[in-house]
Amino acid sequence: MTVSQSILFTDLYQLTMGQVYFREGLAERQVQFDHFFRSNPDYGNHQAGFCVNAGMGWLLDWMASATFNSTVLDSLREMRDPLGNLLFSNDYLAFLESSFSFEQLHIKAIPEGRVVHPNTPLTIVSGPMVVAQLLETALLAMLNYQTLIATRAARIRHAGRSQLMLDFGMRRGHDFGANAGSRAALIGGADFTSNVGISQYFGVQPRGTHAHSMVQVFMALGMPEIEAFRAYARSYPDQCLLLVDTVDTLNSGVPNAIKVFEELKRRGHKPLGVRLDSGDLAFLSIQAAKMLDNAGFSDAGIALSNNLDELAIWQIITQIQQEASRYGVDADHLVKRLSFGVGTRMITSEGDSSLGGVYKLVSVDDGDAWQPAMKLSDSASKTPNPGKKSVRRLYDRRGNAAVDLVSTAGEKFDITADNTVFHPVDVSKSRVLKAGDISRVEDLHAPVYGDGKRLLEPEPLAVMRERRIADIECLDPGVLRLVNPHIYHVSSSEELSNLRSDLVAKLRGQRQRA
Repeated sequence: MTVSQSILFTDLYQLTMGQVYFREGLAERQVQFDHFFRSNPDYGNHQAGFCVNAGMGWLLDWMASATFNSTVLDSLREMRDPLGNLLFSNDYLAFLESSFSFEQLHIKAIPEGRVVHPNTPLTIVSGPMVVAQLLETALLAMLNYQTLIATRAARIRHAGRSQLMLDFGMRRGHDFGANAGSRAALIGGADFTSNVGISQYFGVQPRGTHAHSMVQVFMALGMPEIEAFRAYARSYPDQCLLLVDTVDTLNSGVPNAIKVFEELKRRGHKPLGVRLDSGDLAFLSIQAAKMLDNAGFSDAGIALSNNLDELAIWQIITQIQQEASRYGVDADHLVKRLSFGVGTRMITSEGDSSLGGVYKLVSVDDGDAWQPAMKLSDSASKTPNPGKKSVRRLYDRRGNAAVDLVSTAGEKFDITADNTVFHPVDVSKSRVLKAGDISRVEDLHAPVYGDGKRLLEPEPLAVMRERRIADIECLDPGVLRLVNPHIYHVSSSEELSNLRSDLVAKLRGQRQRA
């Protein structure tokens, strides 16, 4: 592990605040932080109605190896303020070396792969002040980004009607952050990735085709396009997917691919299909399908790539459904033959490149009891809900997810009674959940770290995917809309809403007296 990936993968102010807490005798004061995000991604011309949680597995891996070892401490000893004074005192560094450990933390979280919504604590961290504070930067960096990409992948998969989806984003990712992006894409909806390392990490096979450069090499050496195709087919006779748009898609690429497919068929092999990476992908898909069908390859796949996202895929499928019959092509059959290679717009979350998740102090142990804490902001949306909390998902009589309810810890919910719930930010807004409206209540948090050890072992990819699939199936269609989705209800219990109002009034009174 390099220094940049060590426990120094943090903002400076985490360490300087830690020294303040140490000096004031607060370093080991027990506190609680909540990690949540305030709004779903808005990509400009389309918007997300939900998110998919991801990243916790990698955070726990990092925590296991992030310590104040001699290399880290030597780095901190060399740091100076603008006047040349030591930034960190020796006694503080000695405290970090002897007393700091992430094993002192307790963490609860909504599991990876689950659908999540704004203003609900995704992760709850409690422990000594210095330790809990120093986790913030790494937690936000890892969980926010992977949740952002898993969300985009889930939307793309939904738009593509769950057809085969490949992550091709590695070459467009941000340095080694591409690994985190590929991991999140596989959780969120991609079936496979071209990223070899992450494929090995999850124990799945990497997938990919060839590049235009392979065809260009053969042509530059005086050989025709078909010879490049034949060379690829000789090396991969049972995995032959040919990129057909280097020269002329319909007049050269697809006809040459068909000739190679016929040669493979005579040798007892079944070609996979063709890939289209430029032009009007809907029209070219229809024409390629017609040519393949006429040649006896009606089951050959058609892979599409080139700056795809959920909106582009939705438009391509819509166009195919409108136009395919004009050319004698079965639109439904063609859509089922499609696969999508998605790159730049997913790995960068183009249109909204950050989730904006935050990590806020919500409770402090004063020695006698836990006291709720709150940041008072002029903007109600930036005033977090205080105190220890639980999050439950309430399902309606259809079995659909209806409300995510944030309550005070230990608070009960009776489905046989009427329950008044409140807007999580604007406490003047409320509604009544009638007795019988809710059929099932599910606690969303699970313990992931505590008692000095990791409580959540690395999970199989299939488990995280199953959670995502099940949760998305429970969402109303309006929440899944690509454009202007219906707002999923997140609510606060009456007890939590009253706590928030009381603490806001108290803090405002203190501010006026100051």
